[in-house]
Amino acid sequence: MALIELDLTTQPDPAPGSLPPAHRYRIPGLLLAAVLLLALGGASTGAPTLWRHLGAVPPPVGAETQHRLIGDRVYTVASTGGELITTAWRLDSPPRRLWTARFPARLTGPDEVTYRGVEVRQSGDVVLLSDGPATTVVDAATGAVRWRSPVGVIPLAGGRIGITQTPLFRPGTVYDQASGEPGLLYFSASGEPHVEPPVRTEIRGVDLRTGRTLWTGAAGGSINVFAAPGDAAAALVLASDRLERIDGDTGAIARALRMPKIGDSGPAGGSLADGLLLVRYGDYAFDGHEVAYDPGTLAKRWQRSVPEVLLDPPDCDGLLCAGPRSALDVLDPATGRAAWRAPAGVDLGEHDGYVLEKNPDTGAPLRLADRDTGTTRIDLAGWDGALTGHPDRPLVLRRSLDGGKSAFGVVLAGRDRVQLLGESAGPVSGCTSDRHYVMCRGNEGLEVWAYTP
Repeated sequence: MALIELDLTTQPDPAPGSLPPAHRYRIPGLLLAAVLLLALGGASTGAPTLWRHLGAVPPPVGAETQHRLIGDRVYTVASTGGELITTAWRLDSPPRRLWTARFPARLTGPDEVTYRGVEVRQSGDVVLLSDGPATTVVDAATGAVRWRSPVGVIPLAGGRIGITQTPLFRPGTVYDQASGEPGLLYFSASGEPHVEPPVRTEIRGVDLRTGRTLWTGAAGGSINVFAAPGDAAAALVLASDRLERIDGDTGAIARALRMPKIGDSGPAGGSLADGLLLVRYGDYAFDGHEVAYDPGTLAKRWQRSVPEVLLDPPDCDGLLCAGPRSALDVLDPATGRAAWRAPAGVDLGEHDGYVLEKNPDTGAPLRLADRDTGTTRIDLAGWDGALTGHPDRPLVLRRSLDGGKSAFGVVLAGRDRVQLLGESAGPVSGCTSDRHYVMCRGNEGLEVWAYTP
């Protein structure tokens, strides 16, 4: 099979109303709590919560419909007549339409890779709508198109600056996908695979509000570009021979580090996980090494040996792990050594200080484990789904009830219990959640609830 080396282009509250006097609902409330406790297998009610149905967002009309819950908004996307139509809804009670924006659907050439779905990203005063690498930037308040980019845009912290990268290749190096020949691939800004690395890669810092170029730079060969973790507008640029931290406002190199070879191997690619930049040395098809760097100081933290890429690697969702699902170790980010071994046959992810273990076939949550020791902090038996995708947000859980209805609970950081939220009034599916909202597909469209732990 073909493997991708360095230069895979990155493309990814309502205020509670007043409550009636407590004595009016004391007995019914106790009865309801008892029923929910029995239904949900003994989950703790914890502190009082507010669970409020806001209404339904009409489903988008067209082919290949999608939806995204981001902050206090829902974005719906539909494809029709060669266009993608995105509508933004504010999560009031009921949800209120803010604007609708149209942008061209991506036409995929015979030599270009296919991307899955439209990416919607909020960044400061703008919203980035990406169909593959091409990005349309619209005003967050009105939906008016501010500018367009033919290549992917990486927003930096602060919501003001973005980074684009454009690899330039020697003619005649496009990969023949019909041949299926194995080997390393290098991707252009439009997703076109090449069998040789680019001659150089151009980098631009752009104003996200206007698309104006603020600064330019270039590096020989392939690079990886990452938005640096933290509050500063900064980027990390990994090349085959060096690592740089770049000031997003000026393009100036704030820190730089030469990347020595390990044996005969140089850096082949990198990723961010557990607050570290992880650099892989050597061909992914063979055993190699992984080196961890501090993304702020670029100081080397540790180095470890890694095996070739597994045919069925576990999904660790940004958590440092090593090994197959049958012998999966969670690593200590301070040392890179195994801290504890997960049960066989699970996928992992970090959530609000816990490690979430999931069934790899169904996605059902199994338990929340201690990040340092692996001991069970919360048994999640009986819950059917874990809804939250972001590791820093509360973990919202769903359990199926009779008639297609669902019950919901939430785990707050450090509470070591599932706190009940409420349930849907009718059948729902395809649920997702954010810090204060839960959204599901229902009979009336996209049903939305607000919750306040």
